Amino acid sequence: MSVFRNKSPSEDPPSLRHRSSNVNVVVEDYTDQIDMAPLPFFHKNTISSSLDSIRILPRVPMGTSSGIEDVELSLLSEEERTSTGRNLQDGDAHSSADGAKTTAMSSRDKKAMTLLIILYLIQGVPLGLALGSVPFILREHLSYSQLGVFALSNYPYSLKLLWSPIVDSTFHPSIGRRKSWIIPMQLIIGSLMLYIASNVGKLMENPADNIHELTFVFTSLVFFSATQDIAVDGWALTLLSQENLSYASTCQTIGLNTGFFASFTVFLALNSEAFAEKWGIPRLELSTYLRFCSLLCFGVTFWLTFFETEGNDSLDESEMTVTSVYKTIWNICKLKHVQALIIMHLFAKVGFQANEAVTSLKMIEKGLGREDLAIVVLIDFPFQILGGWFAAKWSSGDRPLRPWIWAFWPRLAFAFFSTLIVYWFPTPPLSYGFFVYLIIHTVLQGLASTIQFVGISAFHTRISDPLIGGTYMTLLNTFTNLGGTWPKYFVLKGVDYFSEAYCEVKEAHSELLVKTAECVSDHGKEACSDIGGKCITERDGYYYVSVLCMSFGVLFLVFYIIPTARKLQALPMYRWRVSPE
Repeated sequence: MSVFRNKSPSEDPPSLRHRSSNVNVVVEDYTDQIDMAPLPFFHKNTISSSLDSIRILPRVPMGTSSGIEDVELSLLSEEERTSTGRNLQDGDAHSSADGAKTTAMSSRDKKAMTLLIILYLIQGVPLGLALGSVPFILREHLSYSQLGVFALSNYPYSLKLLWSPIVDSTFHPSIGRRKSWIIPMQLIIGSLMLYIASNVGKLMENPADNIHELTFVFTSLVFFSATQDIAVDGWALTLLSQENLSYASTCQTIGLNTGFFASFTVFLALNSEAFAEKWGIPRLELSTYLRFCSLLCFGVTFWLTFFETEGNDSLDESEMTVTSVYKTIWNICKLKHVQALIIMHLFAKVGFQANEAVTSLKMIEKGLGREDLAIVVLIDFPFQILGGWFAAKWSSGDRPLRPWIWAFWPRLAFAFFSTLIVYWFPTPPLSYGFFVYLIIHTVLQGLASTIQFVGISAFHTRISDPLIGGTYMTLLNTFTNLGGTWPKYFVLKGVDYFSEAYCEVKEAHSELLVKTAECVSDHGKEACSDIGGKCITERDGYYYVSVLCMSFGVLFLVFYIIPTARKLQALPMYRWRVSPE
């Protein structure tokens, strides 16, 4: 986060100062001396500080490169100008040669990547519970509409922008700008998981009656995880060196996926009675898993508190105010290309929302065991990690959005195939051939999703201004997450809305079947159960919602996403910067 104090007109020349651990960098303002024509991206006018070699562009347009060099060289004699020009050319040549030779990652960056992966893993554990395993466990007791209510627990992760300025501007200098938030948030996350573990029997025994308490508890858990994520995102911009900054998205992919899959697929498999009996192992209870995760969270927090130091890379406290950060966010949002990016993010994931929110639940309804689903996704996990690593390399060039755009087509295609799989789902037990096909389908679908995630994360890392800390990254990631969160509630509601089902009751001592009332709403299903009936679905709303989502996704991709994304990635870096207030 970067906030600059306005200086009085009498001060000459005005300057922008960023304080790091061992150097003050002063950027002279040439705006009163030279033309304000748009500045193309070029490296000679970047300013290098000690913040892990991060290159920071001038915060205001400064004219053309030739104009600035003429101003600078005009202060020298003719002989000095000749010597300086030769040195600049030699410096550029040496810089290019050094860049070509530097291929190995430093030990400092490796250590930083390990730290980031661990911190993102802690985030992934609550998300895997709230977005994955808990909805699957509750599906046997709740309707899709009630699951839509529980899906509201995902919203804090998508709305963290609302309180990110507080995280970015309020901290204790002796602890560190990022650790001031990461440490207490992880302590709260661990304590909350202990609370859920102690009360899991009461909450899960009759979830329909406790749906609002369940939603509140998991919303709180996701809220504190999202707050920790704000601080980690900001720390990632300065932990890694500039040449390896694109690997921040890889760390996020590995850490989040590891925590998510541990809480989702691994837990579902070990929690299944059939899986435990088949392999002769004790069944893993939710309370036991939560206690283990809380101890892991406390252990990492202890290590972070006493054995990990944070660099002094923050601005003066007088320059760090909550109001100024909100103004910075508003200034970023006023940029036309940022507005186009926000619109793109809000609707980009609608095309495959029915697939992501409902398909797995429908497969379980059709007879796929929870342990089978866990095995399928568990096999997919290492492929996603490898895919994230290679996607980071693919996204590190001049066109980081290219893999993100290309991956839309396979994701939409897999959403279509998933709908067909549900429609023609075989009667259990499943054949070996179908199970292998399901694994291949899941792996390829996961690779496409990972490529998109890493690609867009690399683009956000590339365009974010390091002087604004985590605020810029949080702004962009908020709208990315929100694009995948807000449609989910309406998708789940839509499945019930378009569905038609009736209650079938067999008359006593006869084969006569009686159709009574509807059997879609919670009240209808409960009434059918009370009279000893069985719900029969005549029309499944899942297929209608799936067609609507995919149709919108294709149209939005062709007519908005592709042309807009190509324009955005072609913009020079200075166009993504905001002038200080």
